Amino acid sequence: NSPFTLVNCISGIYNPEEGNVYYRDEDITGEAMYKISRRGLVRTFQIASPFLSLTTLENMLVAVPKNAGENIFFSLFKPSWSDSEVSAVKQASELLGVLGLKHVWNMPANTLSGGELKLLEIGRALMCGAETILLDEPVGSIDPKLCHQIFSHVLRLRDEMGLTFLVIEHRLEVAAQYADHVFAMDRGKLLTEGTPKEVFEDPRVITSYLGE
Repeated sequence: NSPFTLVNCISGIYNPEEGNVYYRDEDITGEAMYKISRRGLVRTFQIASPFLSLTTLENMLVAVPKNAGENIFFSLFKPSWSDSEVSAVKQASELLGVLGLKHVWNMPANTLSGGELKLLEIGRALMCGAETILLDEPVGSIDPKLCHQIFSHVLRLRDEMGLTFLVIEHRLEVAAQYADHVFAMDRGKLLTEGTPKEVFEDPRVITSYLGE
């Protein structure tokens, strides 16, 4: 799966055999995934993996990096971490509202629908401080009506928070309605890029994806 491998190389799961990965003009090739995440480049996965026994809000809070309460020294001094926790709860609550998940904030993750879990994945990425989010099949196996809701939330986050999204998606009939720019790959190589219309009308893409 070419796009999947590409995103794994970008996010630090794989080390590329050839070439380099640059983010904001800095070479991040071979960096650990957690270091890349701290740069603001965060990925989600096709299969959401929340802490099922925790609530939606608690799953959001778990994603907060460098939580002062986790440090043995700082945990001895409540003012040093209580303020940061209050701030994190406020941020998480606001994001749940933006993502349309506020009504399930206190529900265990194992009670959420597939679409809600996909949105929770995006929320957790945002709690990590993401500026660029790599979305792996955000509407895979999701009801068609929910697909459009998910992408509508993505567009809202892009517009209101200035975020960048790189999306891997095989449900092209949905993704094409929301993408600004499309890259088509085949067997690890870039076939073409451009607007959705330009790419999907390219004979090479038609042959590669649909056959002769």
